[in-house]
Amino acid sequence: MSSQDIPEENLPAAQDSTHGAVDVADDTHPFADPGLPPHEPRIQDIDERAAKRSERAVALMFTMSMLATIGFIVAFVTIPIDRAVYIFAVGNVSALNFALGVTLGLALFCIGAGSVHWARTLMADVEMSDERHPIEASPELRARIHEDWRQGAKESGLGRRKLIRNTMLGALTLVPLTSIVLLRDLGPLPGTKLRQTLWSKGKLLVNMNTNEPLRPSDVAVGSLTFAKPEGLEEHDHHFQNEIAKAALMIVRLQPDDIKDKRELEWSHEGIVAYSKICTHVGCPISLYEQQTHHVLCPCHQSTFDLSDGARVIFGPAGHALPQLRIGVNEEGYLEALSDFEEPVGPAFWERG
Repeated sequence: MSSQDIPEENLPAAQDSTHGAVDVADDTHPFADPGLPPHEPRIQDIDERAAKRSERAVALMFTMSMLATIGFIVAFVTIPIDRAVYIFAVGNVSALNFALGVTLGLALFCIGAGSVHWARTLMADVEMSDERHPIEASPELRARIHEDWRQGAKESGLGRRKLIRNTMLGALTLVPLTSIVLLRDLGPLPGTKLRQTLWSKGKLLVNMNTNEPLRPSDVAVGSLTFAKPEGLEEHDHHFQNEIAKAALMIVRLQPDDIKDKRELEWSHEGIVAYSKICTHVGCPISLYEQQTHHVLCPCHQSTFDLSDGARVIFGPAGHALPQLRIGVNEEGYLEALSDFEEPVGPAFWERG
């Protein structure tokens, strides 16, 4: 249907599109400006049935956005984090991540597509030009802007087209729920999980390399040995979470070189056991200087003195490494006499 087929009274009022236009350059206006082309009304401007179809299309996209948002929440709650699915040309991917990406992308796309379709088919599309003006707006201009805004709001049909308005408000209301649901990953609160490790009274110190229990004779003076709690195996589902708290480094010093009284009491024949987790951001400490008894974190160079309670002597770490109290059982193996008495690793907001 063309504009020629519509009664003249149904056509939109013509608007002046030649404001400031100059067809031919002259001394006063050195650049020709033919103005804007004549405005051609859209089918929606002259046929209410077409406008209704566009309205329903926009509402459908907003409704699809709402359904996709609900799908996002359902997927987040119901799909196990370790489930995988095969996607053609991609391979095996996380089912949860795939579902979240598809539903959130669809929710945002439908809001954008609906808004664009609304603007292109139902909102006013008449191009307007105006002369440049000073940066400071005059009272008359501000009044005009307010009037233009009211006119634009009226022409958008937001008040008249309730179906679009209601579905748009529904989509915009539901989409933020995706970010709220994602906050679920920040909880529940850790409680005492960060204060406890697998170490307990009687738990053997197992060499990380040989997977064998350690005897005092296995630890030479000046050596650095890494240990884990008895019973923790690399194939365990929770291995990474637990070793991140329970990783231990063992060093043997001459008892006379130990300056801290409590460190000496918690050691065995000069063998001291400290957390391997740096108290700055949790990097594993792996560098040991034999002559000074200093250990260095390779991430940010925090340095701890193992002969003086593992106190911080350099770098950004905020507090000393926690020490594990150790002894020897009846079979001659090194064992823990308790868990760490303070949380390992970096500080956290619940730490008192």
